[in-house]
Order: sequence, then structure tokens, then C-alpha cells
Amino acid sequence: MRKGTIFDIKRYAIHDGPGIRTTVFFKGCNLLCPWCHNPEGIDKEQEIMYDPQKCAEDCLDCVSACPQKAITKTGKQVSIDRSRCDLCGDCEEACAYEAVKIIGREVAVQEVLDEIQKDRIFYEESGGGVTLSGGEPLAQPEFLMCLLDELEKKDIHTVLDTSGNVPFNLLDKVSEKVNLFLYDLKVMDEERHRRFTGESNILILENLKRLTGKDKKIIIRIPVLAGVNDDQENVRKTAEFLRRCGSIRKINLLPYHRGGEEKYKRLERRKTFPKFHSPSQSKIQAMQEMFSAYGLTTKIGG
Repeated sequence: MRKGTIFDIKRYAIHDGPGIRTTVFFKGCNLLCPWCHNPEGIDKEQEIMYDPQKCAEDCLDCVSACPQKAITKTGKQVSIDRSRCDLCGDCEEACAYEAVKIIGREVAVQEVLDEIQKDRIFYEESGGGVTLSGGEPLAQPEFLMCLLDELEKKDIHTVLDTSGNVPFNLLDKVSEKVNLFLYDLKVMDEERHRRFTGESNILILENLKRLTGKDKKIIIRIPVLAGVNDDQENVRKTAEFLRRCGSIRKINLLPYHRGGEEKYKRLERRKTFPKFHSPSQSKIQAMQEMFSAYGLTTKIGG
């Protein structure tokens, strides 16, 4: 069966759609949001993650296990020469403290289905199902479609978490197999969107309009960051746009949290990390009230 690359399968998830769910995290994304709380999902390729806080002083089992000599002792801990690392995984096997991990693995659809089936009783009792997240699931369209086909055969409820930054014909094709979309919106101004994510938002917004025209069930998710998208003008433009879309009635406002910041360090993805902050509670509540004034049911969190 078709294979794809994932970086995690989270069982008993309760924030990724209705009921109790299994969330499958696809690796690879075509946006580069610097606030991403899953930065290990941005690059499609495997990568190594090192957490010095879990590393036991003077253990050094990973050093002796590495055939490429890519891991060396640095003080009481270790450092990794990523240019020499071939991601063989010997260091991960040797580490009893889970300080070193290889992120990303190639899996067949059946492997994912076998994991999903373990939670089926919870779906049936709670009205849950499977959520496909990332990364960006639509960045692996063949694997995604194959998995959706199998989930449809098993009558399992499906949720797709997407930024919508793909050709509409792909989104249209997938929509026939998806029960609910969690559609991410960041910023309405195109230049600001491009500055923060590396991409224009024109396609994202156009796809959302076209998707709502198909009368699909959609919940809008907005990560809220102080100084990025919490200003009154952006909130107003977002509300006006969503009201024009017609069928959208639900919005989740997701206050920024700094969980991804530590992951960036463990991946050594960048030497400095932009300091983002969550807006104040009063600011979040004001945003909720503005969306509600436009007839949009709005929840903080979700």
C-alpha cells in the first residue's frame, strides 16, 4: 500500500475535533510559520532531535553507539554534528533517557490503520474518529487519499487539519472523503502573511471561499499572537471575510503558547527564535466579542 512520512500518532486526543480521536501527524509543510508549535513537522525529511534536559550527565552511550562519530562529548553532555549524521537511529536505541530521537518515519497505510483500530471503541462511544494533522497532510496527497479511502471503508469519522495552501483541485478531491475541516487562518493582509509564513495567503483565502461553496463542515482555527494578528483591523477584516463565506459559523481562537520554541532548539533549526507572546485575556475576549458581533460562534481554545 501507499507509504508516507509521519512524525507522531497521538492516541486519546480530545482537542482535534469532536469526541475522542487518534491524531496522525504528517511530516512536511509548505508554510514556515515561526511560531509553529510542531516545528518537527515542517521539514518532510527525517531529522534528529536532542534534548539536553533529558540527557544524563556522563552517560555517553549515544557517543559509543554512533557509527559515523557524529556525536561527541561536550562537557558533561554531548553535541551532534548533523552534517555527519546519517539518521541510522543507533543513538536513539542506545539512549535510555529518550534524549536523542529520530523524528519522522516512513509508514504504510496499513501500519497507521492498525494503530487507529486500537482506539475504535472510543470513537464509537464518544462520537470521535481520526484527525489528520501535521505539518500539512495535503503535502502528501497520495498517501492522504489512500488513508482516507481506507477510513471511509471502515466508516470512521475524519477530520483534516489544513492551511489550505494547495491547488483547489486537490482540496476538492480530498473534501469528498473528509467529514470536517479544521482550516487554519493566520493573517488577512497578504504582505504581512508572506513576511511571517513565507507564502501569500491569496490561494488560502480563495480555497476557503470555494470550499464553503461546497457546503462542507468547517471550523476556522486562528492562532492568536500579540503584534501579529490581534489588532482590531485584522480581526475586523477576518470577520468580514468569514461572514461573506456564508456557511462558516464556528471559530476557535488559539492563544499562542511557547511549546514550539524549545523544539526549535532541540532541532538546532535556528540559532535565534523570534519572541512571540499571547495577547492578554482581555484582548482575546475582545476578539471573541467582535467575531460574535458578526454572527460567528467563537470559542477560545479548541
